[in-house]
Amino acid sequence: MPIKVPTSFPAISALQGENICLSDFPSAFINAARNVRLLVLNLMPLKIDTEINLLRVLCNSTLSIEIDWIVPQGHLSKNTSAEHIKKFYKHFSDVEPLHYDGMIITGAPVEHLPFEEVDYWSELTTIFDWALTHVNSTLFLCWGAVAGLYYYYGVPKTMLPQKCFGVFPHEVLIPTHKLFRGFDDLFYVPQSRHCEVRREDVEQVHELTILSVSHESGLHAIEAHNGAQFFVMGHSEYAPYTLDAEYRRDLSRGLPITIPCNYYRDDNPQKPPVVRWRAHGNLFFTNWLHAFVCNPNLHAK
Repeated sequence: MPIKVPTSFPAISALQGENICLSDFPSAFINAARNVRLLVLNLMPLKIDTEINLLRVLCNSTLSIEIDWIVPQGHLSKNTSAEHIKKFYKHFSDVEPLHYDGMIITGAPVEHLPFEEVDYWSELTTIFDWALTHVNSTLFLCWGAVAGLYYYYGVPKTMLPQKCFGVFPHEVLIPTHKLFRGFDDLFYVPQSRHCEVRREDVEQVHELTILSVSHESGLHAIEAHNGAQFFVMGHSEYAPYTLDAEYRRDLSRGLPITIPCNYYRDDNPQKPPVVRWRAHGNLFFTNWLHAFVCNPNLHAK
């Protein structure tokens, strides 16, 4: 089924070659029993890339999906044109009266800052509070997950001595959980972060359940309130060359960066990456949509 996007949305042409079903025609949704409403708070600097990556993994369900995109009102994007933001994005005040089936809160490159020093922290916490009563299931990604765990449950952020960077094997701790239906014993997830939340800190919070981990990169997925909240470390939505672009960007800036683990063929940056996370990434988002976003018996608390 199609995902409804605004007319002239850049992702339409970007994903056409991948047979991704996007539509800017309202008639494509007339026969749907009910459209699933998603809200995406896009905190990433390269917003168009993030739009494309998320739409790629959200398109594999049988659902008709409508998505609203929002950005913090008080934050000026330096990497995406003001014209794009004005044309395709709303602010929280525009969607505050509405209810959504699901919401995705992305990561952001602000790991080095204390949470309270992030310039949109006040607005972000307002959205966190609002989501408890206006969203069926919220998916917090990477820094969004770290921020959510800190705000809701007091779980501290821990900075890493070296960037966690690469594609790492993970395992499911609760194989019967609906979020991981159809998963193999091991699955791979791209990671690109300077911080983490520690297992011992999460285990002290009785509302939180750890669902999946990596012996190399730490915690992956954490659940709260029977699926009303999922906090996910990593980027299953990443395109094949996203880590490559980050690696070469940091090299060009003279920043300390290692070759991403388990990524390039033969660990050689002159060779293409080996994509080993795409199938499970698609399945992860599809499971979330069907089992939690569209679950009428699930209510955020």
